Amino acid sequence: MRVIVTGGGAIGRHVAADLVSRGHEVTLIEQDRDIVEDLRKEVPEVSVMLGDGCEPWVLEAADLAHADVVVAATGDDEDNLVTSLLAKQEFAVPRVLARVNHPKNEWLFTEQWGVDTAVSPPHMLTSMVEEAVTTGDLIQLLPLEGGRISIVEMRLGPEAPAIGRPIYELRLPKDAAIVAILRDGHVVIPQPETVFGAGDELVALAERGAEAALRSAIVG
Repeated sequence: MRVIVTGGGAIGRHVAADLVSRGHEVTLIEQDRDIVEDLRKEVPEVSVMLGDGCEPWVLEAADLAHADVVVAATGDDEDNLVTSLLAKQEFAVPRVLARVNHPKNEWLFTEQWGVDTAVSPPHMLTSMVEEAVTTGDLIQLLPLEGGRISIVEMRLGPEAPAIGRPIYELRLPKDAAIVAILRDGHVVIPQPETVFGAGDELVALAERGAEAALRSAIVG
């Protein structure tokens, strides 16, 4: 797989190095000359290119038209949006992932801006904190499809209405599906006859408008 990463900061360089270690062909674009020199020493296995990932001619020089994936990973949301839009509209890259630095800008990272998947480190950290301390609530782990669908998690408390009932008895919204149950340190693939127990952690896919109904059916 051929991957183009923009932004040579901590996230960009680690993503690039990890992908190369997994056998992928990676080009990393960075506009700071000093950082480029450091990267060429630190991660010599990554092809590092000096340039601004918001400039079409730079992306053309990186042969974006033949990339399978673009990862816009700079510390600037505006730059990541511009790179994503160019990657999708000008170079028809099949898969575009973008880093969201400020949660208030997350609503912009949609397919209209060329983003297939937005990753927000602050949002993910918040979700991890909530996951650690919250029982009986629905926690959004990761938005997909421009935020229209989310991977969500719920932890069942002892009073949850789903306790002791098989999945086929529950009135789950049609735009949601339970994809895994974490139980006693093991992953359980749910079947229609699977019965929920207190302490189960459920991982589900849900459209934005179905999250409330899913929560009501499972945790009350």
